[in-house]
Amino acid sequence: MRNALKSLFKFRTLLVCLTIGAIFSLCLSYLSNFIHPSTLSFIPLFGLSYSIIITLNAVLLIIWTLKRSRWALIIIGIIAIGGKLHFGTFCIGWGDKNNLNTKELKVTSYNVRLFDVYNPVKKEGIKNKESILRFLKNTNSDVYCFQEFYHQEGSRNFSTKEALEKELSTPFQHQRYKTSKYKGQKFGVALYSKHKIIRRGEITFSDVVRTYNYCIYADIVKAKDTFRIYNAHFQSIHFHRGDYALFNEENLQAAKQDSRPFRLVGKILNAYPIRAEQVKKVMEHVNNSPYPVIVMGDFNDTPMSYCYTQFNKVLTDAYRNTSIGMGRTYAGRVPAGRIDYIFHDESIGSKDFSIQKEKLSDHYAISCTLFKQ
Repeated sequence: MRNALKSLFKFRTLLVCLTIGAIFSLCLSYLSNFIHPSTLSFIPLFGLSYSIIITLNAVLLIIWTLKRSRWALIIIGIIAIGGKLHFGTFCIGWGDKNNLNTKELKVTSYNVRLFDVYNPVKKEGIKNKESILRFLKNTNSDVYCFQEFYHQEGSRNFSTKEALEKELSTPFQHQRYKTSKYKGQKFGVALYSKHKIIRRGEITFSDVVRTYNYCIYADIVKAKDTFRIYNAHFQSIHFHRGDYALFNEENLQAAKQDSRPFRLVGKILNAYPIRAEQVKKVMEHVNNSPYPVIVMGDFNDTPMSYCYTQFNKVLTDAYRNTSIGMGRTYAGRVPAGRIDYIFHDESIGSKDFSIQKEKLSDHYAISCTLFKQ
């Protein structure tokens, strides 16, 4: 009997310690939305791990509820403190109705991973690029924003500028490239539009850090409405092939035996403050826009993050406004969830948000229909 009581006491002590740790971690994940990553560098990791942390709290809530313990009430209280923050990840939105019958603008954002030009099997890479082009044509969007865009002058298979203009019927374009000295290869971001662009521009990130991430914008006119559309690709983590071993069961043990997990965490933490400064520059530009704003792109950040919150404070997250569920836009091995977004001005309505089902890149394309309210 005494041994049974000892075991029960040890289990309860362990459960209490686990609960305190889970609650504390959840509070830190909330703080990741408001504390600049350069202030407390470890805080963003708790925002990144939010889905795991909230799941653990939910399991502990069930356990303590079954035990009729006051810990259940404490967990409920801590979850309630998060308020609307939870609905960035777990969305419940029904979309807007176009009551004014204004002209609608369908937009698509897609990190195309260089159209798979570096696929070790050349034929597969070309086939995948053609599949991406077919998918894009079928979306029948008005505006397309691409990140990790690739074009090679004079290439038979990857002269993508001309191929996209032809397939998508988009005569109006805006690009920002880094041009390689090798065979005229171009890497960057691009915006394609079926409607007239009356102004083009760029928000430079080079003064923040040497980077190949970019943000461009274009003022696009459809009917009598003018929209300023931003295509942003914020600081990448720059995982190398070896880093992904940590997410591959076959190589997990080998990854644990070297310093890779620490290098990977270091790369994640290094990217957060850089992204925060890039976001600051874009938001300053957005706040001075003479037209209603649409911001699309690969943010490389989850909804429980400082960068996401800076946009969500003044703009509407179209997925959150129109969709139910968590959503997933990153198709790679890292369990990142939703890191690609379409934000829009509050004077704009949104509906029919969709996430690509077929995996053709390490991201899924996202599309949405927008209109003036």
